[in-house]
Amino acid sequence: MSTENTEPVPVPPPAVDATAAPAPQSESQPTSEPTATPEVATEPTPAVAEVTESVKAAEPETAAAEKADASSSEEPQNPLTQKFTDAEWKAVKELRSQLPEIFAKAYPDASPAPTEITLWGVTLSTEPSAKASVVLAKFARARNLDVKQAAEMLVATLRWREEFKIAEVMQEEFDEDVFGRLGKVFGKDKDGRPVTYNLYGAVKDMKAVFGDVQKFIRWRVQFMEESIKLLDFETIDQMVQIHDYEGVSMTQRDANQKAAAKEATSIFQNHYPEFLSRKFFINVPTLLTWIFWLFKPLISAATLAKMSVVGSGAKTIGAELSQVIDPKELPKRYGGQAEGFD
Repeated sequence: MSTENTEPVPVPPPAVDATAAPAPQSESQPTSEPTATPEVATEPTPAVAEVTESVKAAEPETAAAEKADASSSEEPQNPLTQKFTDAEWKAVKELRSQLPEIFAKAYPDASPAPTEITLWGVTLSTEPSAKASVVLAKFARARNLDVKQAAEMLVATLRWREEFKIAEVMQEEFDEDVFGRLGKVFGKDKDGRPVTYNLYGAVKDMKAVFGDVQKFIRWRVQFMEESIKLLDFETIDQMVQIHDYEGVSMTQRDANQKAAAKEATSIFQNHYPEFLSRKFFINVPTLLTWIFWLFKPLISAATLAKMSVVGSGAKTIGAELSQVIDPKELPKRYGGQAEGFD
């Protein structure tokens, strides 16, 4: 299970083709040096006999890869799908073929069951589509390409969206003086991904934020959905999240804050797969840093590679964030050059 999404307190929360050796030269064309054996591995050069066996073993794999490549070339493509591995294509196709059954399980009261649905602005159906392949790949990757588990995750996500009434949540209005200050979308990273900021210390009245836990959850989901609207699923399908803990006291969290953090974490882990490229925790209190290092051994290497815990101060923060975000896209308060937001 992916653990890349944690809210709002971060409690922890990618074949070398082998070709046949060249034919020996004829007697009329002698050579002063022996023919080089093709290199088939990135490890130190093994014995000649081992290389020969590796080449022979790789031949059927090469043929299979070429067949897979030919198959995927028939699929609608975009810059993101062109990066899929053969294993990812296989999982995506299997998952797509199961969509009718998935829809039937997700919407048991619908008669007949829908043949297509729209998720994050993308139509999912058994008809091949590059954008749909990108969305399906998210669920497959989140479950380590286990199609059965990916299908279960998709069913659960569709059910949850129906029960949570996403359409209604997207129309709900929230107090701008409270929730409008908690989340901002500003600038892009060096690869064009949108950058979202969660400013947990921007509102001092925590009761106004967490007094109604379900209201906070609805706002947080709406903020996530609005951020996803900035993704085209053609060249960009992820975002960068920055969690700013300036002004936050980790020793004064009440039951509502803990409940909100737990529920939000569950929602984003289970129903928003593979949407984060990087996540930065900045202005982190010392206690939270200790908690992170305490749970670090429990975090997968893939998730850990996306997370960075940064200290305080514009210079320190800027030095870390500027590796991913151009200073022109980074607010001055975080060591960048942009005016940013209030």
